[in-house]
Amino acid sequence: MTVTGPAIGLDLGGTKIAAALVAPDGTVLARHTRPTPAAEGRDAVLDALADAARSVDDGTGPSALGVAAAGVIDPVTGTVTSATDSIRGWAGTALAAGLAARTGLPVACDNDVRATAAPELAAAGAGASLVYAAIGTGVGGAVAVGGHMVHGTAGIAGHLGHVPSPEAEGLPCTCGGTGHLEAVASGPGIAALYGRVTGRPAERLETVAERAASGEEPAVRAIVSGAVAAGRVLGGLANTLGPDRVVVGGGVPHIGPLYWDALTEAFTSELMPPLARLRPSRPLFGADAAVIGAARLPSRVPLHAPPHS
Repeated sequence: MTVTGPAIGLDLGGTKIAAALVAPDGTVLARHTRPTPAAEGRDAVLDALADAARSVDDGTGPSALGVAAAGVIDPVTGTVTSATDSIRGWAGTALAAGLAARTGLPVACDNDVRATAAPELAAAGAGASLVYAAIGTGVGGAVAVGGHMVHGTAGIAGHLGHVPSPEAEGLPCTCGGTGHLEAVASGPGIAALYGRVTGRPAERLETVAERAASGEEPAVRAIVSGAVAAGRVLGGLANTLGPDRVVVGGGVPHIGPLYWDALTEAFTSELMPPLARLRPSRPLFGADAAVIGAARLPSRVPLHAPPHS
């Protein structure tokens, strides 16, 4: 479907729902945020999403709705195929059908990181390839080849946090496995590493960053270890996919140059000679990237019509 008028974009996270009415050129015409009723289950979350959509509807009749959601999202079936317990009972949710029934609009859905990466892919130019990593509370990602976002079976493609990492060997992962990148490179993973090294738990990554800035060696080691693990995985993926851009977003890269420099050095050390000039870059788009990407989903992935439409 080609969206000719404004569309609604929804960004669903474990703590917050962001909604926006977005013009075809990407201009945000209206915004709304509300807490995610994550502990109340899937129906409460779908109701909250529908209410958020209505809050930005200016009465001109948006043509479609796109939702970027946490979890493994299959845009073809419109379902959440896998999810952690950050939203109770979220796995198995008929996301597109549930929202279409509640709003009366056709709905397209995708993983939140893929939606956030879509404007970055568009900025890279026609036919570009992209690796996008979102490193925060977890480690998410998206990959695009030849201008097309890769979804994979059941929407699993791009989950970079679940690539094996030597630095995470033996550590439990949120997915139920062990030894995955997320266990050592996410914000909680870095804080947990600091706790293991010192015997003093640090509940917040920012606490570790403050101690590293003051020169505390275990804090420096924890941050550098997480950054190196992420950089090595991203360098290996660059060799695999040959991307035009590698973008690293999320909250963790904002903790300072210690992290970014260690990630960049580890990344470049993995690259094959034809990619020697490639460097990770920061996102071009700010806080609106996810809702703008969500609003563009109806033009990129299958639409799910409301009942009796």
